[in-house]
Amino acid sequence: MAFDRLVRGVDEWAGARGRGADVFAQIGPSDYRPHAIEWSGFLEPPAFRERVEAARAIVAHAGMGSILTALECGKPILVMPRRGALRETRNDHQVATAERFLSLGRVAVAMDETELPEKLDALDDLTAGPAISRHASERLIRTLRRFIFEGTGP
Repeated sequence: MAFDRLVRGVDEWAGARGRGADVFAQIGPSDYRPHAIEWSGFLEPPAFRERVEAARAIVAHAGMGSILTALECGKPILVMPRRGALRETRNDHQVATAERFLSLGRVAVAMDETELPEKLDALDDLTAGPAISRHASERLIRTLRRFIFEGTGP
């Protein structure tokens, strides 16, 4: 689903701050077409990963894939949750995700487009926590296997 609020907010911020050359956006099915930043509708997964690894920081919706990719790559991430009432997603699950990861100190959050410019201004000051593994721990895998095949927990 389109997330024009985020795309427009980042584009307008970059244009107003003269930071357009610093920003690349994967905009998905957005109806808004950026003017100040470089963008693409969609990137293939390897190209997306390459962009994330090269980035100083990530700005994204509060989707688990975006958050986990940033954490795996050891990149600071600013998220803005999609809202169900605005038809950006089915419900407000991204609000809960943003709040939880914020409480863990793993993401910065702009709850809406009015908070976004201030949070973007502070993006260069964000630091990433320790990178997470791309793979589940052996302990988790063993526990899941026992649960699935033996019906027992930890």
